[in-house]
Amino acid sequence: MPDTMMPAEHLDAVIIGAGFSGMYQLHLLRDKLGLDVRVLEMGEGVGGTWYWNRYPGARCDSESHSYCYMFSKELQQEWEWSERYPQQPEIMRYMNFVAEKLDLKRSIRFGTRVTGARYDAAANLWRISTARGQSFTATYLITAVGCLSTANVPKIPGLESFEGDWYHTGEWPHEGVDFTGKRVGQIGTGSTGIQAVPVIAAQAKHLTVFQRTANYSVPAHNAPLTPEFKQWVKANYDHLRAVMTSNTNGHPFNISQRSALDADPAEREALFEQAWAKGGLQFRATFGDILQSLEANATAAEFIKRKIRSIVKDPATAELLADIDHPYAAKRPPIDSHYFETFNRDNVTLVDVRKAPIERITPRGIVTGGREYEVDIIVFATGFDAMTGPLLRLNIEGRDGQPLSEAWAAGPRSHLGLQVPGFPNMFTITGPGSPSVLCNMPVAIEQHAEWIADCIAHLRAHGIARMEATAEAADSWVAEVNRAAEATLLPQASSSWYLGANVPGKPRVFMPYAGGMAHYAKICADVAARGYEGFALTE
Repeated sequence: MPDTMMPAEHLDAVIIGAGFSGMYQLHLLRDKLGLDVRVLEMGEGVGGTWYWNRYPGARCDSESHSYCYMFSKELQQEWEWSERYPQQPEIMRYMNFVAEKLDLKRSIRFGTRVTGARYDAAANLWRISTARGQSFTATYLITAVGCLSTANVPKIPGLESFEGDWYHTGEWPHEGVDFTGKRVGQIGTGSTGIQAVPVIAAQAKHLTVFQRTANYSVPAHNAPLTPEFKQWVKANYDHLRAVMTSNTNGHPFNISQRSALDADPAEREALFEQAWAKGGLQFRATFGDILQSLEANATAAEFIKRKIRSIVKDPATAELLADIDHPYAAKRPPIDSHYFETFNRDNVTLVDVRKAPIERITPRGIVTGGREYEVDIIVFATGFDAMTGPLLRLNIEGRDGQPLSEAWAAGPRSHLGLQVPGFPNMFTITGPGSPSVLCNMPVAIEQHAEWIADCIAHLRAHGIARMEATAEAADSWVAEVNRAAEATLLPQASSSWYLGANVPGKPRVFMPYAGGMAHYAKICADVAARGYEGFALTE
């Protein structure tokens, strides 16, 4: 990492990222512990993933009353959501509301992209550099870069020759894109693609959707929140917080303990119909063994496939959309607003690129199966280099100059998803090895940020200069992450980004912890109570 001529600004802690994670961690360290802290944020505003993901139809798939900070009853009582599933602009308004309320922006350096972070063992400091040539030193380095913030643009031959415009959904122009009168080709049908298709189709002259992996999706049935529901949420804050922090997935509902196989077919069908009519992620909570038993899972999978065939009028298109190669919810289970119905429009075409992969991009379009589809705009809804990607692009070097990319060459290794051996005093909020993307993210974020703040308070109170996960603890935790995954059907989705399968050359390792959010939080609390077992503490 090249040194700059500018003197380094010394801080107690540097936080990278100003989304949900970075904002709360800043509040805890600055306002609760009294530390000198800066947040370094690449964007020009707060919001994290929601600052960048402004694509058509961008919307949260957690219900709004749960997709918010729950540490402050005052914040929860003052803010009012307008919809069941908030759109990106409303989430951004919420993030700015919190930032203003807690006076966070004065400690955030916007437009500041971190280009390197190196641990200086002699000084026991992290030395951080930025694209602007600024330098910072800090005792503690905390990454709050999110799990889904590094866009994955596939390396398709000929892209540079394309004469139209192309965009990745995760790096969407802030001024938006006008599809009026345009022929659009969208590549990708994951959660993002499923949200974008109906909105683009309503505006474009023609939309061609290139599908490699067919996906399950359940209707969101999004709607404005009623005054009665808003009042109920405010009156039941304590109850909702208790539910969200005591269950498996951090959502404001509990998963049924009943087996799908215990219900007779008619009753099971009726329960699925009821859940479909309600919509949203709660569909997968209908029975408790949907992610544990293939036989139980098949009952949900077949129900959704029947729904697809009943919605999509063209039988060939319906079969392509229902030709799903993995158990239901083994990949991130999308929810949608009229996704399948969109394929009934005259201006929408579905192309199967599993059977005939995309060969190349030409100046005028996309070639697959020997046929060229002429388009004016290409939209890449191809997801992210998830979980590890945002961390690796920071060019972090630990003890003895070891790059994080080298330490994780065979896949991520950490203790509790919080610290990496060889990288002292560095904490990763919702890092690989934590529940993160398998639950409602604000719940996971609050637990991590609070654990890290309590940990730093402990280190300072006891004169401990250095904290580092041990290699043995990391090996043991990686084994536990694998054990928890293997107890479910999650690893059976071979093309899942949970495994890194969407990025060529990335190690195939199941990254999030599937043991449940409440169970994980208890493990973390027990580790702290035992004097931070599994971490080497040095005075």
